[in-house]
Amino acid sequence: MCANRAVFALCVLAAHAQAQVCPPGDATFPDGDWPSRPVQGKAAEVAALEKYAFEISGGLYGRQGLHTNAVVVIHRGVLVYEKYARGFGPSNRHLSWSVAKSISSALVGVAVERGVVSLDDSICVHLAEYAGQDVCRITVRDTITFGTGLDWAEEYENGKRQTSSVLPLFFGSGHRDQLRHILTHRFAAAPGTQWRYSTADAQLAAAVAKRALTPSLGADPFWPALFDPIGMREVVVEEDALGTPLGGSSFYATPREFAKFGYLFLKGGCWKGRRLLPDGWVAQSATPSAVFVSGAPEGETRPSGYAWWLGRPVPERGVPSRWPDAPEDTYAAQGYWGQRIIVVPSEELVIVRTGDDRQEPLNTNDLVKHVLPVLR
Repeated sequence: MCANRAVFALCVLAAHAQAQVCPPGDATFPDGDWPSRPVQGKAAEVAALEKYAFEISGGLYGRQGLHTNAVVVIHRGVLVYEKYARGFGPSNRHLSWSVAKSISSALVGVAVERGVVSLDDSICVHLAEYAGQDVCRITVRDTITFGTGLDWAEEYENGKRQTSSVLPLFFGSGHRDQLRHILTHRFAAAPGTQWRYSTADAQLAAAVAKRALTPSLGADPFWPALFDPIGMREVVVEEDALGTPLGGSSFYATPREFAKFGYLFLKGGCWKGRRLLPDGWVAQSATPSAVFVSGAPEGETRPSGYAWWLGRPVPERGVPSRWPDAPEDTYAAQGYWGQRIIVVPSEELVIVRTGDDRQEPLNTNDLVKHVLPVLR
């Protein structure tokens, strides 16, 4: 029994230590690089996959069709399929684009597991220079669920430059101090009440994670906190001039390393017996967030959890299965121009695809549909 303060403290520590122990099992984890066992006897299925993913229409450097640089498939902890194109190979890092949003969310999860962040914290607990300002209404949870309520215009090169919040963030008045650019936006809604896809939210999540982890792990805390334990040795994180990570768009890694991040989620946030993400974090990441269910715009059919995109239906909003040819438990980190980390728990499967699709990005449903016959 935890009858007094001293004993209570020991009980809390013991409970935390017990929570960090991952379930026993015979899961395969890469020791350095992935173990490899290429699929056999599936020539027709592999040919169909490669025709879909790698056959280019409109010329090698045209803008039509898919322009795949790499596909990596991890099945039951083993690399079973891998192909590169357009001059890329296993050692080339790729820009994540918005795949970074899912990684930034996970970095918040690592900080929660380490006890230095609570999802109910105001962001100003960790971004102290904004204390006392209206933005302190935003919680850490809001930053990983697209729920900050900021009046952010997620417009890219095809939109009007005058209405974009993103272009000045990277190339204009906001590029040196991105936090200031983000947090001087007005509110369109109260935090936690409106779902709006936003690079700004993920930037805030990464900034909070870095600030919270730095006191115990040093100036580059993402590596000892997450990347080093799972073997993402080649990862690069862009930052602005003041050291704020570009957590909404600009992480670089090789496809095999992106697969390790997906595999961490496939294994429930555990890696070689060590818990890196809180118990239940992965399940919440793959469940439609409360702010999506209650506050997504009318007609929005792209459910998300903790900055992961979900294939499952959302009956309470009348949203059908987004990827009908993929298992319902499929979820994905997705980025501009067709970057993908796809996790399919029921198939013990992780798929990574990198590319440069400009007109019409690769469809997650179709990629999974072509990969599954290669494995079955």
